[in-house]
Amino acid sequence: MDPVLFLVGLVKVVLGGLVAALGIWFALRGLSRILGSQPVEELRQGNVAAGIVHATSLVALGMLVQHAVLATSDAVDLTVRALPVQPLMVGRLLVVAALHVGLSLGVGVAVLGLGILLFDRMTPGIDELAEVRKGNVAAALILSAMLLVLALLTAPGLQSALDGLIPFPQLPEGTLRAPS
Repeated sequence: MDPVLFLVGLVKVVLGGLVAALGIWFALRGLSRILGSQPVEELRQGNVAAGIVHATSLVALGMLVQHAVLATSDAVDLTVRALPVQPLMVGRLLVVAALHVGLSLGVGVAVLGLGILLFDRMTPGIDELAEVRKGNVAAALILSAMLLVLALLTAPGLQSALDGLIPFPQLPEGTLRAPS
């Protein structure tokens, strides 16, 4: 058993859980403000349509932010393997990882919120948000599908835009070899 890798794994679990909790809070608060909805009240009333859209927005945000967690995890792995571990490097990694995750969450909420508003404008014959508030499950399914497609198609761009923020440590000379 490797206690260092075990400890690093536990740190990654905690990091993932914190990002998930923050993402859920941010998605519910941020998107509800953008959309003018009250998710807690809609769920208390048993609005299945609103539940579908809110659940899908959480999944879509997770798809958008997943890369930030993976990049941070990869940077942690490289930092641990590049012995000796330097406290300054770890501190810098933590600050930049928090910035990376925070930007991913902010951009993710903005992309999803703007996507919903643009989709609503592209379909002038129906106000999807009003229909979802009334409990129209069909409108919720279309809106949810749009959220998922938007997340799938914008995640690679968000990943590329934010990749340069994580300070990957330099590996010692000769550590990387071309595949044979």
